[in-house]
Amino acid sequence: MARGTKEVEPINYYPINEAAARRAKEMNSFYDYKEGSATEEYRDMVDKAAALAERQKARVDPMYHEKIDRLLDTYARKLAENMNHGYTIDARVPSVMIAGPANFPVGKKEKQNQARHSNMEEWRHIQGLLEKIQSTGMGGISADDPAAIEKLQKKLDGLERSQLIMKEVNAYYRKHKTLDGCALLSPEQIEQLKSAMASSYRSSPKPFESYQLTNNNAEIRRVKERMEQLSRQAEREFSGWDFDGGHVEMNREDNRLQVFFDGKPDADTRAELKGNGFRWAPSVGAWQRQLTDNAIRAADRLDCIKPLSGEKPSQLQKKPSILKAMQEHETEPHRETNAPAKKQPER
Repeated sequence: MARGTKEVEPINYYPINEAAARRAKEMNSFYDYKEGSATEEYRDMVDKAAALAERQKARVDPMYHEKIDRLLDTYARKLAENMNHGYTIDARVPSVMIAGPANFPVGKKEKQNQARHSNMEEWRHIQGLLEKIQSTGMGGISADDPAAIEKLQKKLDGLERSQLIMKEVNAYYRKHKTLDGCALLSPEQIEQLKSAMASSYRSSPKPFESYQLTNNNAEIRRVKERMEQLSRQAEREFSGWDFDGGHVEMNREDNRLQVFFDGKPDADTRAELKGNGFRWAPSVGAWQRQLTDNAIRAADRLDCIKPLSGEKPSQLQKKPSILKAMQEHETEPHRETNAPAKKQPER
């Protein structure tokens, strides 16, 4: 590869159902379908998302690039699925302009419109992935990120390095009464600190005041605690459950507690879920929130998803995984079947 050029990840395009797109066009328009136009529209949208992803990768640390690529691929895949589903919906019932008003299937048309509405909600959710791409690497470190502990470790290393440098610079200043010649600082940093000390209201200013060291040390402790929390959560076993009218899954891959209802829950149930931090995710057909201890405590308060066993969701999490116990049993070394029998005492 030539110097100065950068490698760009290839774009994964997913197949578009051209036959379904043609039928949808014929059922809703007098104009002929242009072959390949649905695929062209899809690829144009994915190309724009890919350009957005490349711009974001140029702005952030390379450690975020893999996550951006995953989001882009998810966008491309879900967009294809959504568009194909939309074409199938549009082909179910013809437009009244095509079929005419006589014997028009009003009931089927209403169902089609409901399906269109649900598909549009999913479309909006998929477009939200573009915002996720644009914000990746720009904010805090989310527990959803599979590399969260690695990134926190990198942040911790930087904080501890800063703490050490601040202490050493202060020690240099106490000894020499000047910052000139301090090898830990660049000439620009030395001038900035001199300027800050000259404008300080303190009678005996220091390059780095005590509160700066205290605040940085507090952040070090916070990051360490966060890393310990995520490590414990990564090792923890989560158990889902069945409830009257559905089931709950602990999705470790997406880091979500997901509630699946057999049918659409009533307005009171939906309000109760929203009041406890759950949000509807059309892409997976579940009410969900981030998989944390707080989510499980929230589930404890929800009678609408109470486990059939009568226990609280938090109590189910304290039980060892049956599957894990079986796996451990299978891996235990078997006793020697050919071992000599214990000698019986003589009578």
